[in-house]
Amino acid sequence: MTMTGAEDTAVRGGPLWWARRRSAVFDSGLGLVSAVECAVEGVPFARDAGIPVAVGVVFGLLAGSVLVVRRRWPIAVVLVAIAITPAQMGFLMGIVGLYTLAASELPRRIIASLAGMQLVGTLIVTFVQVRQSMNRGSLTLGDWFVPFAAITTSLGLTAPPLLLGLYVGARRRLMESLRERADSLERELQLLAERAEERAEWARNEERTRIAREMHDVVAHRVSLMVVHAAALQAVARKDPEKAVRNAALVGDMGRQALTELREMLGVLRSGVGVERVAASVAVGVAAVVVEEGEGPCLEELEELVGQSAAAGMVVDLMVEGEVRSYAPEVEQTAYRVVQEALTNVHKHAGGAKAQVRLAHRVGEIAMQVENGAPPEASSASSAGLPSGGNGLVGMRERVVALGGVFVSGPTEAGGFRVSAVIPAS
Repeated sequence: MTMTGAEDTAVRGGPLWWARRRSAVFDSGLGLVSAVECAVEGVPFARDAGIPVAVGVVFGLLAGSVLVVRRRWPIAVVLVAIAITPAQMGFLMGIVGLYTLAASELPRRIIASLAGMQLVGTLIVTFVQVRQSMNRGSLTLGDWFVPFAAITTSLGLTAPPLLLGLYVGARRRLMESLRERADSLERELQLLAERAEERAEWARNEERTRIAREMHDVVAHRVSLMVVHAAALQAVARKDPEKAVRNAALVGDMGRQALTELREMLGVLRSGVGVERVAASVAVGVAAVVVEEGEGPCLEELEELVGQSAAAGMVVDLMVEGEVRSYAPEVEQTAYRVVQEALTNVHKHAGGAKAQVRLAHRVGEIAMQVENGAPPEASSASSAGLPSGGNGLVGMRERVVALGGVFVSGPTEAGGFRVSAVIPAS
């Protein structure tokens, strides 16, 4: 795996201010070559200046070795190169120093100023040298050659390193920008992966909760009615054989219905629909997982649901208000499950009590309410010993809230219990 950014710099760290060891070796080599060049050029300079040759050589060595610090102080290198230009020394240092200066991050006005100074210095020195050569008779060309040679030489020593340095600097900055962008993209991808994992875990939890809620709704109501009928069957088996036979038939029907619903749900799970639902919920980030169209009960089956409770011995009234119309599948199933679970709780906790189911079709919403009175002191249902897991009200609230509705439940002043819910129609 390739490394970018700060990690790459840390791994390739060199001595002192160099980013790489090979850069330090390269600059040291350039400094050595420049020092030797300036030392050799210091010999004629010392003779022309009338100073000892050793002084000229030492001066050349010191001036040429400044090239070693070109990466750290490029301005100093260029200034030294400009300063020793009249002594006809430091041509390598001038070229390399100007290239390093142009490739650095310094402001363009500083680079332009120093490049102009070096251009003028080289132009003047070359002009003087060519003029002296022509006066000595070394060159026999016309006077036009002096400015031509000065301009050509100064441009040749200044323009190529300047342009090359500007190009290399721009390319380096572009690569650094791309590297930073790659680092940022890598961090974003890592963050997205972490968030995707979190959302996938959240979706799995939501799916487990949904399956548990569906299993509870499917099993609890049917089995509760079966237990109630079984208790009634036990009570009237000897006194009223015909009623016992009817109750036994109802118990069988309830059991078959429960098995059918469980088989349908297990078939959905085996077909992978639940997994697809999890993936879809992760992709769109929904707040709750709803059922697909065509699955689950609808409001048309509400009368049958009430009839089953009535057949189990409960006195229950159904009242429908407003114009009956169809709703989205998830709305109808949620409304049905709320009524179903509320009636199941009446069987469990208020056996023998009278219940009232109200369904109101309103503009933009559907409302339902299941209210039961106080249970009698003794009833066959209460003796059945129906267990309660405490998940019914929680499941109803989750269903209603997931669709943007309102759910309220609690005891009444008459000693009964009321469950109310309002679900948006859209």
